[in-house]
Amino acid sequence: MTDSGPSGRRRSLQSAFDFLITLLLWAYFTAGFVLLFSPFYLWACLFSKNREQSFQGLNCKFYRGFFSLVRVLMPGHRWHIQPEVMTIRSSVIVCNHRSYLDSILLISLYAKHNTIVKSRLFDIPLFGSMLQWSGYIPSSSEGRFAEMMIRRLEKIKAFLDGGGNLIVFPEGTRSRNGRIGQMNKGAFKIARQCKAPIKVLFVRNTDRMFRQGSFSFHTRGPNTISLELVGGVDW
Repeated sequence: MTDSGPSGRRRSLQSAFDFLITLLLWAYFTAGFVLLFSPFYLWACLFSKNREQSFQGLNCKFYRGFFSLVRVLMPGHRWHIQPEVMTIRSSVIVCNHRSYLDSILLISLYAKHNTIVKSRLFDIPLFGSMLQWSGYIPSSSEGRFAEMMIRRLEKIKAFLDGGGNLIVFPEGTRSRNGRIGQMNKGAFKIARQCKAPIKVLFVRNTDRMFRQGSFSFHTRGPNTISLELVGGVDW
C-alpha cells in the first residue's frame, strides 16, 4: 500500500525539491563552466606561462563558486571549516573520504594545489585533458600512465617548496560505513622524500548531503559539515 497521506505528500515534495536543486547545481557545472569560466581556461591554455598553476587556480575558483551556490540553495546544511585548515601551505594533506564532494571541497580551499586522481578519469573527453593540464597525478603507474606519473612526481618537491599543497585521500575510495579504510602509504612516502609536512584533515557529514548511490543531493538538514585539522607530522 502506498502512503497517500500528508507524510507521503511531504516526501514526494521533498524528493521533487531535491531533484530540482540537483539540476540547478549540475547546470552550474555545465552552463556555468561554458558561459563563465571557459574563456579564462582558454586564455590560460593558450597564453599562460605556467598553465598548470593557472588551471589549478581556476579549478579552485570554479569549485568555490559551486559551494557558494550550495550554501545558498541548502541552508539546512551548515559548514564549519577550521581556520587552521585554510592556512596550510607547502604540505601533503591527507584526509578521510566520505563523499564525492570531499575532493572538490579541498580543491576549493587552495589555489595552488595538486592531487592524485583515479587514472580512468583521464580517459574522459575534455575533462581528462583538463586534469592533465592541471598537472594532476594519475593513481596508476601502469601502461601509458607510467611516464605521466614519473613526470609529475619529479616536479612535486619544487611544487611543495613553492607553497603548493598535495591533496591525497589515502583510503583511495569513499568509506561505505563511515569508518577509516586501509591507508595507501604513497602519500607518506612522498612527504618523507620531499621533507614536506603532513597535515591530517578529517571531514564529517558530506555523505549526508550527497549520499552514495543517489543521483540527487539531500537538501534537508539539520546537518553540519565540518573539516578539521586533527594532526600532523614534521620531518
